[in-house]
Amino acid sequence: MRSKRMQLLIPEAMETRLRRAAERDGIPREAWVRQAIEERLEREVGPVPEDPLAELSGLNGPTSDICTMISEIGAGRS
Repeated sequence: MRSKRMQLLIPEAMETRLRRAAERDGIPREAWVRQAIEERLEREVGPVPEDPLAELSGLNGPTSDICTMISEIGAGRS
């Protein structure tokens, strides 16, 4: 997924609240803001259209270098 940079100015008090919320959740501020935006967009606009690649990545299947995976499959490991 391509990303675009966005810069915005926020009041110091909001930055303090943002930092505390992100620390509480154990994630970077940027991730906290992205999650908040996504939650609002889902409420206001609706869910992201179905994407087969996104569905596959959500399955949490095994991932590795292709040569390693092929050799593990050949050896009978999963």
